[in-house]
Amino acid sequence: MEHSLTTRTKRPAGILALEDGRCFHGISVGHEGLSTGDVLFNPTMIGYQEIFTDPSYAGQIVAMTFPQIGNVGVNSDDNESSLKPPIGGVLMREFSTRVSNWRATESLDDFFKRHQIVALSEIDTRSLTHHLRTHGTKRGVIAVGDWNTDELIQKAKESPTIEDIDFVKQFTVSEPVEWTESNAEIRQPVDSKKMDSKKIAVFDFGVRHSILRLLASQCARVIRLPADTSADEVLSMQPDGVVLSNGPGDPARLGGVVAEITKLIGKVPIFGVALGHQILGRALGASTYRLHFGHQGTQPVLDKRTGKVMMTVQNHRYCIVPESLPSEVEVSHINLNDGTIEGFRHRELPISSVQFYPDAGSVLMEFTRP
Repeated sequence: MEHSLTTRTKRPAGILALEDGRCFHGISVGHEGLSTGDVLFNPTMIGYQEIFTDPSYAGQIVAMTFPQIGNVGVNSDDNESSLKPPIGGVLMREFSTRVSNWRATESLDDFFKRHQIVALSEIDTRSLTHHLRTHGTKRGVIAVGDWNTDELIQKAKESPTIEDIDFVKQFTVSEPVEWTESNAEIRQPVDSKKMDSKKIAVFDFGVRHSILRLLASQCARVIRLPADTSADEVLSMQPDGVVLSNGPGDPARLGGVVAEITKLIGKVPIFGVALGHQILGRALGASTYRLHFGHQGTQPVLDKRTGKVMMTVQNHRYCIVPESLPSEVEVSHINLNDGTIEGFRHRELPISSVQFYPDAGSVLMEFTRP
């Protein structure tokens, strides 16, 4: 089968081919190339730039279900990483070429091209989302130009799975570095005169900058550590707490990291976020499994301690098996959509974690209090 399409805008045609043979046609609004990755959907209505720059989305082709993307452009302040955007590709129903936001410094079109991100508009995102919800996340190829669709489907089948790649190694820092940017709204540097005596060591598995800013805004010294830092190195720093960050990939790949975190249990307070939550669970003896189509975007979460429901932001493909948690650990948060674990806490030790991003909430701030 051959695919060819012309448009009023004279933009080249594009195609998404899934490993199960399903194809979706669209129009290129980004880099004219080819990219592979796991195809997933995200129902978030705002914050597309944070998604495209979050290392947790490494190697993934994201379909945005909100009908129009691009109207607020992009700006450097909202990036969640200083590295090249990790996203494998972007799929949209309608792409706005008109930017209308006073904070914008660049159009999304230019952003895609500058970072060589393959992106398609005019995709039937509703049909694609229904397909992924029914059949689960699929590997896919997103390509621009005239392509033989059978060839693209075969490329999708042969592309590596998320379990095959060590994404954390690609996005962690190479050496310990202190984070000095504080206020998440106006990006103020940390005021050394107000600096508290607390020191927080953050294992960087692909950490979001907003998490680092929130920790620093609590007047704590924040030290960003490579993912392979040993427990002895951490303890030699005498931190007041350890944060295990978010990041991409399968926690089962990170056996060495889990072994070092296990050595920290009972010796220092530990808080896990997203991938860090899964790693902490495995360090406590729990196991993890892959979700049918993952949790992306906004998810309702029940705090079992207070009975309150939080609307949280998430991006994860793996979850902790409830029955595998040891008796000394209790589930603190659950997902109201499917009942999966969204948080836990140790009954005796200062250890807790959440599966969602606590950047804008009180969960992470509570961890930093004396």
